[in-house]
Amino acid sequence: MQERWIADRAILQQLIQKHPEWTQQELANWIGRSLGWVKKWVKRLREAPPGDARVLFGKPLGRKTPYPQTDPEVEERILAIRDAPPENLKRTPGPRAILYYLPRDPQLRHHAETLPRSTRTIWKVLQRNDRITHQKRRKRQPVERQEALEEIQMDFKDISTVPAAETGKQQHVVEAFNFVDAGTSILLDAQVQADFHAQTALQAVIHFLQRYGLPPKITFDRDPRLVGAATGRDFPSPLVRFLLCLRIIPNVCPPHRPDKNDLVAYCTPFVR
Repeated sequence: MQERWIADRAILQQLIQKHPEWTQQELANWIGRSLGWVKKWVKRLREAPPGDARVLFGKPLGRKTPYPQTDPEVEERILAIRDAPPENLKRTPGPRAILYYLPRDPQLRHHAETLPRSTRTIWKVLQRNDRITHQKRRKRQPVERQEALEEIQMDFKDISTVPAAETGKQQHVVEAFNFVDAGTSILLDAQVQADFHAQTALQAVIHFLQRYGLPPKITFDRDPRLVGAATGRDFPSPLVRFLLCLRIIPNVCPPHRPDKNDLVAYCTPFVR
């Protein structure tokens, strides 16, 4: 659309130079524009310096006058309401609450005409004075791909295709203990049981190691069946001690970081 407007203005400029005897109505009929449009742009083109093509792009559409600034005293009262909520308010007031309390402030009675009327203005004042901060976006670094069988990720996943019985376990009825190669994202083993606990989990790991050998590192989350109870954090679980005896690095994921064990977390085998 903008290109079409510039082209019509350029055509009008050429017609004025080639046919100065034409009336504005004739120019409008030739270009296919209204008479008012021709009158406006004929005036602008004649006022512009000869050979200046910048006039064809029109005038800037931005604001010509600066935005009204918040009165320093009003801004001080906004920060005071934010830091010390009035009328026994039991929470930190936001922009909408501050906008409600400003006209009720006795110190601002003579500033009634200059008080902000938009929550956006309050928001800008709070941001400018560090009352509202934003966390910086973390720069994510790509993870280098491991070699095949260099790191194994393991995790428990519920088998959703198995319904719960009327009596007995209602959750974790049947689980799959998955083993995924972090280097190739291939599901190496999936052992399915209905009674996974610390002992059966250790037996499943032994079965996997007998089949695929000893990898340098095994990654798993902080499942109590794998790392033990929180009260025994100073004493490694039997699984961790077993891996250390085999010179396998037990890489336990930190709390609330499922992305450290992401390959196996989204891997669920289909079981009929």
